[in-house]
Amino acid sequence: MRANVGHYLVGGLILAGAGAGVVAQQASAPVARYEMRAETMSGFGAGGQGGMGATMAMAMGGTPKAQHTLWLDLGSSRLAADGKPKAEHFMPAGARLGKSVLLKTPAKLPAEPGMTEFQRPKGRMLIFWGCGEHAPKGQPVVIDFSKLAAGQVPPGLFTSAVPVDRWVSPSSSRTYGTWPSDDGKSAKPDSSLIGAHRVAGNYSPDIAFSLAKDFMGPLNASNSSQPSGATLLRWGAVPDATGYYAMIIGGKQAPKGQDMLDIVWWSSSASRQFGGGLSDWLAPATVAKLVTEKTVMSPQTTTCTVPAEVKAAAPDYMFGTLHAYGPEESFAYPPRPADSKVKWAPEWTARIRHRSTTGFLVGIEGFGGAASAETQAPKPQCKPKKKGLGGLLGGAVGGALGIPGAGGDGC
Repeated sequence: MRANVGHYLVGGLILAGAGAGVVAQQASAPVARYEMRAETMSGFGAGGQGGMGATMAMAMGGTPKAQHTLWLDLGSSRLAADGKPKAEHFMPAGARLGKSVLLKTPAKLPAEPGMTEFQRPKGRMLIFWGCGEHAPKGQPVVIDFSKLAAGQVPPGLFTSAVPVDRWVSPSSSRTYGTWPSDDGKSAKPDSSLIGAHRVAGNYSPDIAFSLAKDFMGPLNASNSSQPSGATLLRWGAVPDATGYYAMIIGGKQAPKGQDMLDIVWWSSSASRQFGGGLSDWLAPATVAKLVTEKTVMSPQTTTCTVPAEVKAAAPDYMFGTLHAYGPEESFAYPPRPADSKVKWAPEWTARIRHRSTTGFLVGIEGFGGAASAETQAPKPQCKPKKKGLGGLLGGAVGGALGIPGAGGDGC
């Protein structure tokens, strides 16, 4: 009595794509919506906040082990009868999470996904985009933060073409539950999602489905300097990847005694597209459209050259992330009627999206390859107790880049 569906709820209508056109079907909102996001994290960032696991692995002469992470969100239009909401997700044994995990209803609701605030950095931001030996005419776009009002987001800084797409959020739910929580559990490198899943609670109908897709394989990336001064990024193809997207954040430290610096931001998109949904989990149909628009690299692509001007503008540090967007599985009960004239009243909908991500330091051996044998870990360019990359950029920018530990303390 369950069905896999490939559609989206949009304002009470189901838009079912067909080769001959789009058919609109009336539908009521489901009582409950369930969302799972699965990620495989490798490279810098794997094994702990701020990449500490990767740092320790490199220090001991090893390679950081890829990690699996899982986020669960349940939203319902119901309230718990006793005023004490409780829900849990019963996992297959291969998940290695015990019989179930509790979906906790937080006393204080978390912030909505997306950009919630912008902490203005000092100095300037130089924005580059596109793969190639050299940046084309018109780049970089320079934003002088001294000319912006406090708290003002620079116009056009984040993409508007790719919004964050979440079914479940605290504001769209009468009762909301989420995991990970404070139960001390987390997905493991050998956890598997394949098999039967059930979500049960006192504020939502029972949800049951079986997953056929597992965590994606890890991204194995490397980077090397080219004679032109450009940086060549390489990675191995990941099965089930629907497309790839790379970002790099870098910087030029100000002369000693001065508090100003340049922040450099580069994206692999052929157009000026940054942040937003590009740093999130994207549906395969969305990725396919973005590949056509050359915002996202195709699943057949395994290289991208970062222009020489990016490295020249950011001589002190360059940190990158590479996303491999993956498959989606969607479920609903009862199934959507085949006759588009029949109104659909689902009790629940559920979906899981996948991605694989790797973090790397450009030119640092052990994190995605080195530019040369002489490359060594850079000395700290800041005094202790200053904020890290996330702090330099402002919390919103660091979050948009997906920087591990963005906004945390450190150099």
